[in-house]
Amino acid sequence: MDLLNTIQAAPRIGVAPGTLENWRTQGIGPKFIKTTSGRRGKVLYDPADIEAWKQANRYGSTSEVTA
Repeated sequence: MDLLNTIQAAPRIGVAPGTLENWRTQGIGPKFIKTTSGRRGKVLYDPADIEAWKQANRYGSTSEVTA
């Protein structure tokens, strides 16, 4: 499967692109790939990493959440 940019990845997680950008700086979102092409580079997401992050952040009750 193809890699996704922030705008494509955000709806798969259920957040706005800006939220995903903020999560990157805080280190709390799914893993991402930073390329070195262009002046600023690109941030890309592997759909498998998004699914892994979603699975790791599933809970059965609020008492399970430790954040």
